[in-house]
Amino acid sequence: MFKKPPHGLFITATDTEVGKTYVTTLIVKSLVASGARVGVYKPSAADCVSDGRQLISEDAVALWEAAGRPLNLDAVCPQRFRAPLAPHLSAKSEGRELDTDLLRTGISVWAEECDIVIVEGAGGLMSPISEDEYVADIAFDLGYPLIIVAPNLLGVINQTLQTLITASCFREGLDVAGIILNDSQVFEGDMSVESNQQEIASRSIAPVLSRLRFNAQEFEEDIDWMSLAEGSKVVSKSEP
Repeated sequence: MFKKPPHGLFITATDTEVGKTYVTTLIVKSLVASGARVGVYKPSAADCVSDGRQLISEDAVALWEAAGRPLNLDAVCPQRFRAPLAPHLSAKSEGRELDTDLLRTGISVWAEECDIVIVEGAGGLMSPISEDEYVADIAFDLGYPLIIVAPNLLGVINQTLQTLITASCFREGLDVAGIILNDSQVFEGDMSVESNQQEIASRSIAPVLSRLRFNAQEFEEDIDWMSLAEGSKVVSKSEP
């Protein structure tokens, strides 16, 4: 069994392009502001850009910056590929092969370096990450509670509930610590944005931790991320 930090959160989403990295960086900044030593890990990244002789994941850089630049970018994201495809396909397009063991063992560098590690997945839980594995496989093997990022727009209730069903049914089940509803864009005329939070909360066992307004720089709630990582049901220091 590979070494890993004892406490962590795995950030996933209902789909791609819903603001997962943006939300993850806000979680990291909140933890750093609380005095925690925060590790950040992205098992693999595609759609990377060239910077001299190396490929750079802009998402990994954002996480690293938010955490205060601990260790180095290779520790944050050890496998980086150029094509905007699933990681194994992106690797294949470059004549390379995805190291599926490294997806898991790469987190070991953070084992003694942080109080909590925040892991950002790719896409949603059933996004393929290798020939026969999905993001959910990595989440299950790392064993950290999930935070689900969902876009606040028409259709999000269905998307969120489907993700929760997937989490509950995948292998022996994935623990969901909470949901973040993200106003990732401004949709004029979408009346659902004002009711989605309550509708999801009334149908989900996992709590809706926050609704992030468009371009918000912090959470309105005082969420105790460390308690969530430890499996506690306490979600906000301001709760009675």
